Amino acid sequence: MNPPALARPAALLCDMDGTLVDTEHQWLAVVAALLTEHGVEPTPDALAPFAGAAIDTAAALLADRHGVLGTAGRLDREFTALVAAGVSVQPGALRLLDRAAELGVPVALVTASERKVADLVLEGLGAERFAASVAQGETGRGKPHPDPYLAAARALGADPADCLAVEDTPTGAQAALAAGCGLLAVPSVPGIEPGPRTYLYASLEDIRIAGTP
Repeated sequence: MNPPALARPAALLCDMDGTLVDTEHQWLAVVAALLTEHGVEPTPDALAPFAGAAIDTAAALLADRHGVLGTAGRLDREFTALVAAGVSVQPGALRLLDRAAELGVPVALVTASERKVADLVLEGLGAERFAASVAQGETGRGKPHPDPYLAAARALGADPADCLAVEDTPTGAQAALAAGCGLLAVPSVPGIEPGPRTYLYASLEDIRIAGTP
C-alpha cells in the first residue's frame, strides 16, 4: 500500500548528497580511505558522524577524534574528482522534481557540499529544475544549523513552516527541523527519528505530492 499523498508545499528544499544523487557513499569512501591509512577501522559507527558533514567539519572530526591532521584539501580534491567522474541519480529523484514543477512548486538545492561540487550535480540533474541553490560556506553556519534552509526558503519567498525539506542524514534532518520545515526523510544512515513534522520513506519513489497543475 502506498503512503498517503502529501499536501502541496509552498516550496521543496532538497539536500543533494545521498538524497538526489548517490554521492554519500562516495563521500564516506573517501573518509574511510583516510581512516584506514591511519590505522582506524572504518566501521559504520566510525563513519556515521561524517555522513552529511561539510569538508571542514569532517576534517575537524578526523583531527579531534582520530588525530588525523590536515585533511581538508585531500577530502575536497578526492570527493570533487569522484563527482566530476559521474554520479548516479537516486531512484525517484527526477520524478519528484518534475512533479514539483508540474504543480508549480519551486525547488531549491540545499547542500553541505562546496559550490563547485553543487554546480557539477546541478548540471547533471538539470539546473533549470531549481529556482535557487545554497552550498556550503554561503551562509553564516552550515548544517546541522538551520541557516542553509532558512536562506533557501528566503530565496524562494516562502515561509519555512510551509516548506518540505528532503534529507537523508541526521545532520541534514536536524538543520531542516531547526529551520521549521516539514521533513521528508529517506535515510541513508541510521539516526533520523519519526516525529510530528517528519515523514520517513524507504525511497524517493514512495513520495507523492497531491494537487493539480
